[in-house]
Amino acid sequence: MTAPFCSVRGLSVRYGQEAALKSINLDIIGGERLAIIGESGSGKSTLARALAGLLPERTKIEGNITWPALGYAPLPGRDFGFVFQDPSTSLNPVLTIGEQIAEAAQRHLGFGWRQAYARAEELLTRVRLPQPTNAMRAFPHQLSGGQRQRVAITAAIAAKPALLIADEATSALDVVVQAEIVRLLDGLVREEGMTLLFITHDIALASGFVDRVAVFHNGELVEAGPIRSVLSSPADSYTAALIASHRDLSTPPLIAEMAS
Repeated sequence: MTAPFCSVRGLSVRYGQEAALKSINLDIIGGERLAIIGESGSGKSTLARALAGLLPERTKIEGNITWPALGYAPLPGRDFGFVFQDPSTSLNPVLTIGEQIAEAAQRHLGFGWRQAYARAEELLTRVRLPQPTNAMRAFPHQLSGGQRQRVAITAAIAAKPALLIADEATSALDVVVQAEIVRLLDGLVREEGMTLLFITHDIALASGFVDRVAVFHNGELVEAGPIRSVLSSPADSYTAALIASHRDLSTPPLIAEMAS
């Protein structure tokens, strides 16, 4: 059996007296697209930050996170990229778009500046940013929210990471742009052979392109399995409630409904 890309065992995270995660056991398989689903406060973003080593200082952590397929602890930027909900968290307001993306390629791929800058423009073209040559010279505040998120994704994959973590990367966008970003992520991970961890509260949004889903509630992993199996036969009442609640004009249909 192939070793999992990442293995989480007995992971508990506490912020002061608040238990954010409670004894989580979860494997992430190399090359898969895994959605972590749950409402606000469920612990899903805490899991993403624990994997990335981004938890605040003085956080109490128990359990283990190992990377069997890599054989070493991953380096941010090189081995995994992280896309935040708000691009301003990761984009530098005083550097141009081209400079920020090229810097990541130069640092982690050993490119010279000219080669790194060319890769940045090529990636902006791939993520379908309008007028990529002009965008290279722009600053983040000169772009729309959806465009800034495309830039953030581009910066996250500039060094060809094996894992891409998208933490609520679409929740601040309107429905049309959400769908565009999901299609973009789906295409990029397929083309690059990356593993995707897609963190979201919207099970309908994730259902159209992920392979597997893990459902979190109150800091616990309540259910995990192939997306179609979980949608058709949820084992947990909370998962069933999430599926039932998707029927809203602001969300896309579930894949199970599209196939029926």
